[in-house]
Amino acid sequence: MIYTTQGIVLRTIKYGETSVIASIFTELFGIQSYLVNGVRTSGKTSKAHFFQPSSLLELQVYHNELKNLQRIKELKWSVLYKNILSDITKNSVALYMVELLQKCLKQPETNEPLFQFCEDAFLHLDVADKEITANFPIYFSLQLAPFLGFRLQDNYSGKRNIFNLKEGFFSDLESSDSEHVSIEISFYISQLLKAIHPHRLEEIKINRKTRQAILKSMESYYGWHIPEFGSMKTLPVLSEIL
Repeated sequence: MIYTTQGIVLRTIKYGETSVIASIFTELFGIQSYLVNGVRTSGKTSKAHFFQPSSLLELQVYHNELKNLQRIKELKWSVLYKNILSDITKNSVALYMVELLQKCLKQPETNEPLFQFCEDAFLHLDVADKEITANFPIYFSLQLAPFLGFRLQDNYSGKRNIFNLKEGFFSDLESSDSEHVSIEISFYISQLLKAIHPHRLEEIKINRKTRQAILKSMESYYGWHIPEFGSMKTLPVLSEIL
């Protein structure tokens, strides 16, 4: 049966001489793997450019729940970015977001609210100014967590001013070094949690060193909650660029 769905490209692996296997987060079916034949060819008919990480596509797909590899009948841009695929900074942020999704989406489960949040986030990043772009990886990390079932609690106060990475809330007691972050970083996390919409990020001024520390904290936070999460390969590059 053929279905029409929106999709976000997460990863593409070369397969054979001219084909690819594309990992795509779809609105209807969650994360899926698609075998796409003949896209790695030269000339105007090549469709390789559609499969860049973070690309937003409209797809007509064959779907069989009994198969691990699905097929695409037709595809076109859902939205063609103005900046993400050409701007080094925005592209680096987008690749961080894509890697985070790859590490978190383990099973092909439908989650339309999560898809809509991710699609909206990429669209906001595409047109964001410099200040918002710099804080966007943290914003995405904080706002993604509730969709995955481990919301960070915004219970910060003068006494509860230390964020516990394992429990996901602010407390007045320090736990082991691997479970909590400093008072300074905890304060900025509390401020960023209040930025429900990306435009609010412009109001939060953070220097490069602090931003790097928060992103490392987010890596640790996801490590506590996602089995075999590991380390973010895009984080060192992102830290340099931002």
